[in-house]
Amino acid sequence: MSSKLPIGYIDIRVSAHATEDAAKVEVAAKNLFPAELQETLLFQKTKLSGHHSNPIILLTAKLTERKLLPLVLKKFGTGIDTLDKEQLNQNIALHLEKGNLYLRFDKQAAVLGLLKFTQNDPLHIKVHFKNQTVEEIIALAKQTGLLP
Repeated sequence: MSSKLPIGYIDIRVSAHATEDAAKVEVAAKNLFPAELQETLLFQKTKLSGHHSNPIILLTAKLTERKLLPLVLKKFGTGIDTLDKEQLNQNIALHLEKGNLYLRFDKQAAVLGLLKFTQNDPLHIKVHFKNQTVEEIIALAKQTGLLP
């Protein structure tokens, strides 16, 4: 395994509901990432309608600067608490599919700069690994501290 992480790109997707300030949701999403990437992180905004025609803004972005992408996993590895790492480790099969690692972070915690997993109204992160098996992705996640 090389010291350079074989991450192809990282997709970010989050929705700002009518009761939320889209600018604050964008800041929350940026808070998940190292400072070097926060500046270059530009979100595409798409207006949607919810179940009762309530306005929703979908924020999406893609990080492709491959030299900096390993910093993201390292930040996740140092920022996520032990309990969340243990839960991710126990359920890792649910988070991996076709070379992708799927993570869901809490928006409210992210506003405060905290990294916490949630299933309810999350910030969706997809980390795409190039030509890696499930075992290799798990090994890389352990190497960066994302898994115990």
